[in-house]
Amino acid sequence: MSRKTAAAGSFDIMACLIKKLMIFLLLSGVLSLVSSKPCDPSTPEHGALTLSFTKKLLLHSQEDPNKLPNPSIHLALRMAPYHNQGIENDYLGRLKTQLHNDLQNSLSKGRPVTGLVALYILALKASCYDISTVTFNEDHLIHHLKKQMEQEKEHIAATKRPLTNYYQYSLGILAQCVSGVRVSLHVRNKLIHAIDQGDLKHGNMEESVDTLAMAGMALQCVKESNMEHVDAQLQQALTTVKGKLLASQRPDGHMGNEFSTGLAVQALLAMGSEVSECSQAMEAMRTSARNGIYHNPMAISQVLPALHQRSYLQLKAHHCTNEDDSVILEPKEPTVEVSDGKVSLQVEVEVVNPEGHSSQYFLDVPKGSSILEALELLQQMKRKFVFETEPSLWGSFLSVVNGVRARQSDRSYWHISSDGTSINEGISDFKILHPQKITIKKTRY
Repeated sequence: MSRKTAAAGSFDIMACLIKKLMIFLLLSGVLSLVSSKPCDPSTPEHGALTLSFTKKLLLHSQEDPNKLPNPSIHLALRMAPYHNQGIENDYLGRLKTQLHNDLQNSLSKGRPVTGLVALYILALKASCYDISTVTFNEDHLIHHLKKQMEQEKEHIAATKRPLTNYYQYSLGILAQCVSGVRVSLHVRNKLIHAIDQGDLKHGNMEESVDTLAMAGMALQCVKESNMEHVDAQLQQALTTVKGKLLASQRPDGHMGNEFSTGLAVQALLAMGSEVSECSQAMEAMRTSARNGIYHNPMAISQVLPALHQRSYLQLKAHHCTNEDDSVILEPKEPTVEVSDGKVSLQVEVEVVNPEGHSSQYFLDVPKGSSILEALELLQQMKRKFVFETEPSLWGSFLSVVNGVRARQSDRSYWHISSDGTSINEGISDFKILHPQKITIKKTRY
């Protein structure tokens, strides 16, 4: 074989190898792009989605100045990369006046408000506000939270349940921890014991994914604050929480349900999970967002940080420097009522009282009505049905039905289901789109 022929053969082999390498690199790049897309916050689609969520929260923050501001909305706005500093500063001012005064009134009357005080602290922390300057009745805000947590702890010791619930209890631990306040070993251990016993649930229902997520973030913060001494109990509790969150994932990617996935992803990221472990859940949240599932501001406020691969735990080292101020809100367009062609649907409302006796009511409601609107219509019909609601961060919730009150003091609430399935949304958010049976039953948790 001549040198020329040999050289040509070598060149052909080299060209073939280069071609195969280029194909491999191209395929690897495509696969990498596909696999990373659900978690990549830099894609145009992701940017447009999260910017849309940010604008929705900004709009909600401007609604009804007489309504108590929601600290969770401000928290999410401050954790997002896009900002409208003017609106956010105005909302912070409302938190420091309206919400502050309402909390002070509740505390003076001895009402348990652990979760709301904790969220208020996190919202202030997100704005890099000096929490040590905030006082209630000449006592520091953080001191009030510590007193609330001591009351919760004592109630657990006496009744095996917190004064409020383990979600608020976990939120209280997290707020203390990210503020640099040492969490009592006894307070921490009560949560660890509850995780070990599987007590993070409501009544006989399955364990709450939201509560597991908040507990995971709280204990992870405690762990990171005391890295030189991480005991086996604490580490086992974190392992248990992470395992249960991963096990809660549905075939569609959501963890628990559409409204608990945001907190679940936050917790997993906080506990050190790789972003790839959350990719299916992130894509599920995106799909739900595109389908208009997240319209309640509280739901958006919990999903938005997760979509940016952030968690409340990061507030511990949060800085408010060189922030964006690019978000401009267009004038709000007038709401146009869209009629469904006056389509009416028959709805059965069943009320089950504490003794187990039930009353049935039948009525026709316009398609697309909320459960709250259906109950209001039923009450207007004067068919011996009356109810009352109370405000919450998630919207209105049922407090009294036919004269029977659900009270936190006896750990009861009105459980609502549609055709036997518990509703995951508030009564003002859940829409009636087909004939169905709404069951309202007083339940203990």
